[in-house]
Formats: sequence, structure tokens, C-alpha cells
Amino acid sequence: MSGYDIFAWIVLAILVASAIAVFCIAGWLPGHIAKSRNHPYAQAVTVAGWITLFFGFALWPLAFIWAYVDVPARKADGA
Repeated sequence: MSGYDIFAWIVLAILVASAIAVFCIAGWLPGHIAKSRNHPYAQAVTVAGWITLFFGFALWPLAFIWAYVDVPARKADGA
């Protein structure tokens, strides 16, 4: 193996590790945001963030938006 081959393998390993890290951060981020904002459905946002990654990122933006949406407080009965 020449020096270029070793360099290519190192670059490939770094790219694979970076792709895995981005995948994990993308799955973790909506749930983390929801928990830090005390979202009432933080656990559901977390699950939605991870599940949507396994289905091709198609609905991941919805989980991300859901993490930021505040649920309005219920009005008291008899108002």
C-alpha cells in the first residue's frame, strides 16, 4: 500500500464516522430541544425524532418543528 492508499482509508473512516455522528445528532436534537423547553410531549418528540430518521428523514422536519411548538394551556371550565 502506498501513502495515498493509507490517506484514502483514513479519509474514508473520518467520513463514515462523521456521517454516523450527524445521523445520531439529528435523531437526538428534537427530543433534546423539547426537553429543554419543558414540552409536555417531550418523550413523543424524542421518539418521533428517532423514528423519522429510519424512514428517510421525510418527516424529521415535523419532529423538529414540533419540539418548538408550545401547547396552549387549557382554559378553566365555567369561563
